[in-house]
Amino acid sequence: MESKQYYMEYKIHKNRPGLLGDIASLLGMLEVNIMTINGVEDRTRGMLLQTDDEEKIVLLGKMLQKVDNITVNKLRTPTIVDILAVRHGRYIERDSDDRKTFRFTRDELGILVDFLGEVFKRDGNQVIGLRGMPRVGKTESIIAGSVCSNKRWTFVSSTLLRQTVRSQLSEDEMTNNNIFIIDGIVSTIRSNEKHYALLQEIMAMPSTKVIEHPDIFIKESHYDYSHFDMIIELRNTPDEEITYESFTANYTDEF
Repeated sequence: MESKQYYMEYKIHKNRPGLLGDIASLLGMLEVNIMTINGVEDRTRGMLLQTDDEEKIVLLGKMLQKVDNITVNKLRTPTIVDILAVRHGRYIERDSDDRKTFRFTRDELGILVDFLGEVFKRDGNQVIGLRGMPRVGKTESIIAGSVCSNKRWTFVSSTLLRQTVRSQLSEDEMTNNNIFIIDGIVSTIRSNEKHYALLQEIMAMPSTKVIEHPDIFIKESHYDYSHFDMIIELRNTPDEEITYESFTANYTDEF
């Protein structure tokens, strides 16, 4: 049977000497490998485990229920959030009401790039929205995430190098392995018929699309919120308000 990874997270009620050693010994006797271990927020520890026998994980969970000093919160196939929690020692902030919205601040760009890199490794169709004010690091994070995932990126529309509005892409660019970067304001407010036709073709491809300013993109096109698999918000500070009135006019004033 093929080895699989599992994420285990437990809350420590009494951090007595030797507690981690006891848990590691139990895992060793079950022949479950510890791949990564780290503290995750206050008095919580996360582990990435590996085994080729799922029954051992079920047994592990039952045995740890009898340990008074800890409570196992999670024992499951790891999500991207789990992997990054162990890697960075903290959980990515998610909207409590809208679970597909993830929040970052500029001083967390390293975690954001790591997060995007893991997301970009996935195959198939996925549409990611990226909210944020100008010059907060949106486009740079997408490019860095593409590098981390060993994927090529293609600008469909952008303001990174003045205004880019593509009406066609080369055969090498039109591949499902590419990360397509779309500026939601440029592609709607400044788009022409050829560009919009190209945009529709790309949106239908089984590939990853990252759309900056997704709210304007939804407002000015026939696409809606349900087309997005994930929304990422990037702020300079945690309390910064993301508004569009202050800079959407610049997209049209320059032409």
